[in-house]
Amino acid sequence: MILNRSRLRRSRDFAESVAVAATGGALFDAAGFPAGWLAGAMLFAALAALAGRPVMIPTWLARAFFIAIGISLGTVATPQTVHGMATWPLSIALVCLAMACVTAATVAFLVRVHRWDVATAILASMPGALSQVMVLAAERRLDLRAIAVVQTTRVVVLAIGVPAVLALAGLAGPSRPPSGTIAIADAPVEFLVLVMASVAAGLATFRLGFSGGLVFAPMLVSALLHGGDFVHVALPGWLVNAAMVALGLVAGARFTNTPPAEMVRHFRAALGAFVIAILVTAAFAGVAVALLPIGLGDVFVA
Repeated sequence: MILNRSRLRRSRDFAESVAVAATGGALFDAAGFPAGWLAGAMLFAALAALAGRPVMIPTWLARAFFIAIGISLGTVATPQTVHGMATWPLSIALVCLAMACVTAATVAFLVRVHRWDVATAILASMPGALSQVMVLAAERRLDLRAIAVVQTTRVVVLAIGVPAVLALAGLAGPSRPPSGTIAIADAPVEFLVLVMASVAAGLATFRLGFSGGLVFAPMLVSALLHGGDFVHVALPGWLVNAAMVALGLVAGARFTNTPPAEMVRHFRAALGAFVIAILVTAAFAGVAVALLPIGLGDVFVA
């Protein structure tokens, strides 16, 4: 009886979480907001968590949606993209150097200004890999809440603020679905190959402990299949939107059980860290634009 009640409560909490996040995503998308489904879901889920409402998503379901996100990201690759790869090595090197400098500058800020310990500051400053960072923090018994606030604030501001600023500045237009795709019903074999290969790659890299493997491996497989002109199908839009809502729930849940005073303190640190990261990123974006035939908006987002 107790087990049944627990399951019923978790089901209700999950249904409420999905309703809140999906509402935010739908509203932002209807308003034409850049990355609306993701940005709205993140914001609404975070606000619900801060208000004390349960925000959760089963781990297995979140991982499944991460694979879907990876597949979707890979579909933007085309044979034309592959032909332009000659410009990639230098740009990738610049991105790697930029991320190293962003991490170092943010760590210095958190340690010297906010008196964080170095280990906590490093994990809070690492771009991306939120899930892996939280696992490492838990294993090392670091300040999970501080790291979660800084990491999630970065994601929320990036998802909501940066696309809007770029759009207002005329550096980014509305998102477009991948071109050249065909309906799943017209190429079911291609779709099965795409999904099965992506899932297998994602699970393999995840079990090997590869950081972000559930997203990166399916993205790479999807990009290779689409870029090599082997498959021409993409995931249906409703599934991609659902994956964005799931990602928003994962990020928003990080704000659960955060006292207001602690939230304000960590939020100040998060905003300062974000400003430093943006300044360093902007400097490298300027260098990349000067050296490569790539638009400022594309380079800055990358």
